[in-house]
Amino acid sequence: MIEAAPTAPTLARWLTGPRVTGLPAPLCEGPPPLLSFEFFPPRTEALEVQLWSCIRRLEPMAPRFVSVTYGAGGSTQARTHATVTRILAETALTPAAHLTCIGASRHEVDEVARRYWDAGVRHIVALRGDPPPGEPYVPHPDGYRYAADLVAGLRAIAPFEISVAAYPETHPQAPGAAADLDNLKRKLDAGATRAITQYFFDTEIYLRFLDRCLAAGITAPIVPGIMPVSNFAQAARFSALCGASVPAWLGALFEGTEQDPEIRRMVAAVVAAEQVRLLQANGVDEFHFYTLNRPELTYAIAHILGVRPTAPRTAGMTGG
Repeated sequence: MIEAAPTAPTLARWLTGPRVTGLPAPLCEGPPPLLSFEFFPPRTEALEVQLWSCIRRLEPMAPRFVSVTYGAGGSTQARTHATVTRILAETALTPAAHLTCIGASRHEVDEVARRYWDAGVRHIVALRGDPPPGEPYVPHPDGYRYAADLVAGLRAIAPFEISVAAYPETHPQAPGAAADLDNLKRKLDAGATRAITQYFFDTEIYLRFLDRCLAAGITAPIVPGIMPVSNFAQAARFSALCGASVPAWLGALFEGTEQDPEIRRMVAAVVAAEQVRLLQANGVDEFHFYTLNRPELTYAIAHILGVRPTAPRTAGMTGG
């Protein structure tokens, strides 16, 4: 009979592995990071109520700006404009309007941009835009072909602050990672202020992407896009469409939580908080949150990062 090898005493086993130092305490390491939040325009009255509840909940966190998305093919243009102008009129937040060039002429896109400028909107998130599901991208014959062209066009209209998109895991329609990085550089060289990334779950992918950006001569901020996940199945389906990889460990963490929304929220908070704290420990001090119009996870993670609420200012007032 072969006897099993003796198991090391518990304490000795605990002490044999490498030591991992703790992440720095955020409240003791200088000012809190800069945050921005993304909302999407509502399609129904009930969703309108949900959106404004989200905006009011997150407003005291004093983000540097909040962005409002466009639907595929520019399908929510009117709702986006209405939401952005209401944010400008009724809150102290700085709104950034998503603007795409798909399916519209230059004249039409320029008119939308001018209306934003005349309304007091000074920040645009300039995107090529996605065609409706299942359809290929075809530039409008009289339109801006790509986001870099749109950025240059916006610069010719007014001195907008302009954000553009970046893809740490490469845009699904790009011919390759190098071509995608070249496209990002063209957008920034055309006059964009910063890039905001597609969300990601593997922090190492983002950090390696930053190395590639710097090597390509990019110096503008590449702000990480963070999406707290409370519905794993939904996030996995969407990730398959947009080219974001979903690591196996993430699925394992959510396994068995399908019927327990409270546990899902707790897991989501832990995952996203660990991600942003690790990025913060690596020197990143700007974050863009895809809120999905649900504020609680974003609020909690902002708190963990060291951000504290301030009393909302009255819209239109300035400090003195």
